[in-house]
Amino acid sequence: MTIEPFFDSATGSLSYLVVDDATQSCAVIDPVLDFDPASGEVKTDSADAILEVIRSRALKLEWILETHVHADHLTAAQFLRDATGAPVAIGEGIGKVRTLFDGVFNIKSEHAAEAFFDHLLADGDTIAVGDLTLSVLATPGHTPACVSYYGEGAVFVGDTLFRPDYGTARTDFPGGDAGVLFDSIGRLLELPSGTRCYFCHDYPSDQSGVYTYVSELAEQLSHNVQLKGRSREAFIAFRGERDKELATPRLLYPSIQVNLRAGQFPDPESNGQVYLKQPLVLP
Repeated sequence: MTIEPFFDSATGSLSYLVVDDATQSCAVIDPVLDFDPASGEVKTDSADAILEVIRSRALKLEWILETHVHADHLTAAQFLRDATGAPVAIGEGIGKVRTLFDGVFNIKSEHAAEAFFDHLLADGDTIAVGDLTLSVLATPGHTPACVSYYGEGAVFVGDTLFRPDYGTARTDFPGGDAGVLFDSIGRLLELPSGTRCYFCHDYPSDQSGVYTYVSELAEQLSHNVQLKGRSREAFIAFRGERDKELATPRLLYPSIQVNLRAGQFPDPESNGQVYLKQPLVLP
């Protein structure tokens, strides 16, 4: 198995191209669509870079996999599905996430979130990428739909874990739960200690462009600054206080509206223009 990361510096997001070397089949995990909220401009440069590698190596894209409904970038899943015909999959908790955010956006859609995804994945499901098998692990807590993908000594954890000196996912979004997150992390840490843990994000503190996308689970167990030495109860208390200090993600509202639809934008209105909603907090 070959794993190639793609880093989007604008959002600190990581996408992965996972290749089965024996068959040259592949999967893309958490693809990013480029979006400028100031102008409303949408571009596909990040996804095009992945497509270029797939095409230049004559790979066969068999899956587009989401670890969760992202709140900090728009997904390029629909763009890749249109370009390749590959199916899009996400955790079966997507229905719960949709229900929670329907109220936020006052959405009265005739289509449930499940209608936009080709497969809803349950804990214990397996995904074949050529001869490679990825196991689906339900890892909720950050969101109800979070899943991780495990195979051949690697696990793709979405936002559940970050690099050890940064910590873990926030749990203050609708449906988030610090206790559930702690339990999900515990489940990940039961995997072999040498398992390579691939993150969905890194946030470099300087302008060097250097980022971290992988650590071994043994390092998470011994060095994660938000986990080591904390009981479940202490972690819940810590996470609650920490989350109060965090700002709302810059792309939260655009991301959720698009990502609940697997990257499809809302239908154009009568003037032919597509719009996204922004809830206001009035004085």
